[in-house]
Amino acid sequence: MTALLHAKGLKKRFGGNEAVKDVSFEVNEGECVVLAGDNGAGKSTVIKMISGVYTPTEGEVYFKNERLTGKTPEAVRTAGIETIYQDLALADNLDPGLNLYLGREKTRRAFGLPILDRVEMRRTAVDVLKGLGIVVPDPTAPVREMSGGQRQAIAIARAIYWQAQLVIMDEPTAALGVPEQREVMALIERLKAKGVGIILISHNLPDIFAAADRIIVLARGVVAGERRPSETSDEEIVRMMMGATL
Repeated sequence: MTALLHAKGLKKRFGGNEAVKDVSFEVNEGECVVLAGDNGAGKSTVIKMISGVYTPTEGEVYFKNERLTGKTPEAVRTAGIETIYQDLALADNLDPGLNLYLGREKTRRAFGLPILDRVEMRRTAVDVLKGLGIVVPDPTAPVREMSGGQRQAIAIARAIYWQAQLVIMDEPTAALGVPEQREVMALIERLKAKGVGIILISHNLPDIFAAADRIIVLARGVVAGERRPSETSDEEIVRMMMGATL
């Protein structure tokens, strides 16, 4: 597999608090790497350093051999990394098409004036969602009327449509029912089949073992261990999350 992302020796201090002390890992094309850990382990801080929200106090981030350290979130997205946070950053009052193009709306001209091309944006959204195996019954409906799994799919479709090669997903199954959790896991498999790299943030053990090709456990701001699902157990991952192996 071809490596997409290299995180090397990441450290982050906030005043006297060292939230991340030393984290290194890589992500390959078509691979799902789960960052597992309890609250306060440093997971969110690590992904914010990768996505450009935070600048590392020390360490480097490389994506496809391009140094991303210190670049803005917009520059990181342009390079091909999209982050899907728990709130999904969807406009609940807009349909899937307008959410797909949010901030990059497609227009056409009528009577010499630019107007939103809602028909084309909806058509594109339907096609992209179908490519992920998701059918939206009414593409004109606002996303607030859709299920949690469909909303996740729209957020993922937006990332893929804008050519993300690495997708960071922060607790994507939080507050979802079991059928919707399965939909999200199936989406992750489809993304991997397309060669997209995934960083999945989770402390949910079923999600971790269902999605991961590799599990990297964080505890107290450092890597407590790295395992493949077939080589470990729930009990060992929990021990590492609690810092027992440090």
